[in-house]
Formats: sequence, C-alpha cells, structure tokens
Amino acid sequence: VGIDIQDDLGRHEVGFIDNTLKTPENNGAGCRINASFKINRVPGNFHISTHSAASQPANGDMKHVIHELTFGDSIKGFRQIPNRKAFHPLRRFNNTNRPSHASHDYLLKIVPTIYEDLQSTRRYPYQFTFFYREYSPYQPHGGGMIPAIWFRYDIMPITVKYTEHRQKFYTFITSICAIVGGSFTVASIIDSLIFTASELFKKFELGKTT
Repeated sequence: VGIDIQDDLGRHEVGFIDNTLKTPENNGAGCRINASFKINRVPGNFHISTHSAASQPANGDMKHVIHELTFGDSIKGFRQIPNRKAFHPLRRFNNTNRPSHASHDYLLKIVPTIYEDLQSTRRYPYQFTFFYREYSPYQPHGGGMIPAIWFRYDIMPITVKYTEHRQKFYTFITSICAIVGGSFTVASIIDSLIFTASELFKKFELGKTT
C-alpha cells in the first residue's frame, strides 16, 4: 500500500515515500499511514492504493479510518475562528463498515484561508468541504478496478481572512454599563411588582375587615 499523487499539471508520483511512515496494525492485516507532502494549487488527486506493488493482492480491502486530514498551516493557537471543524471535517471519519473490495472517493473543495494574529503574523491554513461516494465492488477475477482510497481536490477561487482584534477599553466599559443598567432595570421591575402586589393585598385585607 502506498500514496500516489497526481495533478492536472502532469505530476504523477506513484508510491510516494518521502515523509511517509507506515505502521503495521491488526497483526499485519492493515497499516496506519502518516504522511505530509506538497500539492500544486491546481485540481488533482492523491490516493492510497497498491499501484506500486510488484504483484497485486487477490483480496484487497480498503476499509479505513481517517484520523486526521488537513491542508496548510496548523490552526493550533488560533483564537478567533468561528468554525474550527471546517479545517478538519474528516477527523475520525470511520469507513470500516463498507463492503470489502470497494473503492472510496472523497471529493474535496478547498478554500484558501489567511489568519492574521495580534502581532500581524500571517499563517495560511485551508478550510475544505467533502462529498463521499463509493465505487462498485472490486471483482478480482472479472477485470475490475484495483481498490483505492481517492482524494480528488479542487482549489476554490476565493480566500477567507480572519484577523485577531483586542476588545477596545471603551467597548468593555460600555458592556459593563449595559449589564449594570440592565440589572437595575430588572431590579426596579421586580420591586414595582412586589409593591403593587403588597398594595393589592392591603386593600383586600381592608375590604375584609369593613
């Protein structure tokens, strides 16, 4: 099993091994892949398959769990992002309940993002959305396709920018005044209700005695 990278500029690397770590799991029946690599900012795909193997397995099984998939800089330490999940929507995505020998296709729409902190330092993470579809089951003796996990991506022609801001002091004071003023208003309403109820009760008691 290896990573293949392909894009519309003609780059096609089969069995990518740089910055790739494969750890056997389930007594060698599967493996966990950790990798990082650069892709051109044009449509393309990267996929996990057995294309680079000298001989193809008779019973390939591409059931999987995606522990993490991100693009660009890490968002750790980013404080003012409204939807952090948009940067890793496939985190812990479990696809182990699919039929054996099936191929899996993830269509990714990637949105370039700029994050500027209080020191005006810029970092460049990427948000993305995905759509999943499953290929027809693999037929090992019927000339079917080799099972694989495909990630087909397209870079969107827009950019989202987040900028950190400190709250102005006068804004803080205004908020405090609003809270205090609201508290006094509520207290006044409650006091008025208690006073009115007390007066009505007194009138009721006087009516009973007369």
